[in-house]
Amino acid sequence: MHDVIVIGAGPAGLNAALVLGRQQRRTLVLDSGRPRNSPTDEMHMYLSRDGFSPSEFRAIGRAELNAYETVEVREAEVTTAKAIEGGFEVRLADGTSEQARKILLATGQVDLFPEVDGLVERFGKCVFHCPFCHGFEARDKPLAVLGGDFVSAILSLYLADRFSTDVVLCTNGPSALPDELVRKLRDNGVAIRDEPVASVEGELDDLTVVFGDGTRLHRGALFHKTATKQHSALAADLGCERFEDGCVRIDEFQQTSVPGVFAAGDLARQAAFPEALTFVILGAADGARAAIKIDNELFRADAGITPPAARR
Repeated sequence: MHDVIVIGAGPAGLNAALVLGRQQRRTLVLDSGRPRNSPTDEMHMYLSRDGFSPSEFRAIGRAELNAYETVEVREAEVTTAKAIEGGFEVRLADGTSEQARKILLATGQVDLFPEVDGLVERFGKCVFHCPFCHGFEARDKPLAVLGGDFVSAILSLYLADRFSTDVVLCTNGPSALPDELVRKLRDNGVAIRDEPVASVEGELDDLTVVFGDGTRLHRGALFHKTATKQHSALAADLGCERFEDGCVRIDEFQQTSVPGVFAAGDLARQAAFPEALTFVILGAADGARAAIKIDNELFRADAGITPPAARR
């Protein structure tokens, strides 16, 4: 039996495995090979790795794990997970199974795109979801925001305040935005186009939004805050409590509602935060925090030490 099975080899999973390897924990990392940010050319806001390729970042992380004999990284999809005596068992797509005393879920989320031709193919290249991650690269360009909800309207205002004097909110059909918010958008120079959007064409600095009536809007870049869902059903299989948005509920140590099951990265958040903060550097930090807590619990269990709060 492994000490820990980490499911997912993104920033959270790899950094957790690094911490666990340094503590000589028998750790198995299982990864399906479908990272959320695979289309993205660059990642940002990670000190010493700003502008780095996400795929190169993951490759370096895996290479660093080779220094730790107790860590194994394996390309494998986990189909189910369940509690067993003394820990947990995961079933893999090839029919085999593995067991561990603790489980760390780092499976991330999946973006759900509207039916707009060309949008998915340009995601992370000239279609962006986050002004913190990509606003600087889009500065001083004419920008568009796709979406007719409150979040898209606020994103438009933010971009107009920080990065561009030419922002158009494309609501992709009539919206139900409050009149007060519409006035605020217009007062801050944000134009509104409510025609349905048929497609997105071009590339960074030469992107075109094509509306259903055939009219075209030329932009430097487009922002769209996608809806998301869990990449994996494993948290549900294990009985972990989740929020209405699907995120797994965790405490400040990445512990889920199921003892022995931890979650890190995009798939999880604390109750104090209204949404998950999906930055690479925060995912890596989550992984480290979870790994330290996991190691501490394993150490105390092996040493027969009862935490003070439990002594009653």
